[in-house]
Amino acid sequence: MALKTPRRRAREIALQALYAWQLAGGDALAEARALDGWERCDQELAGALLRGVTRSAAELEGRITPFIDRKFSALSPVERAILCIGAYELAERPETPFRVVLNEAIELGKSFGGTDGYKYVNGVLEKLAGELRREEFARGRRSA
Repeated sequence: MALKTPRRRAREIALQALYAWQLAGGDALAEARALDGWERCDQELAGALLRGVTRSAAELEGRITPFIDRKFSALSPVERAILCIGAYELAERPETPFRVVLNEAIELGKSFGGTDGYKYVNGVLEKLAGELRREEFARGRRSA
């Protein structure tokens, strides 16, 4: 089994904190700092994801909604959190290649989501990547 990188841990911590934030509100970053594993994650990335997703949740939902087949609220809290993390990274963190964003979302879905939920998340984020990162997406499709 491969060791988890600090960046993978950061995304896992962000997912867990966003899950709690969706259900109970409160301070997602404070929630993340209290989770087991915070000290081993890329804290800059986790903080950026949490601040970005919580501040722009409505905008992210608007970006995602055209690519889903149901109401955003009908998705599970885990799927919503993974999609928001991925959408935020695609829109606001261009230094992270879109393939990495998709792969990390798939891994989150496999680890925390329902059976085959990762396939849905991948399909949605791939469409969103095609929209938000057209040139990079086109290059990636040609080389695949």
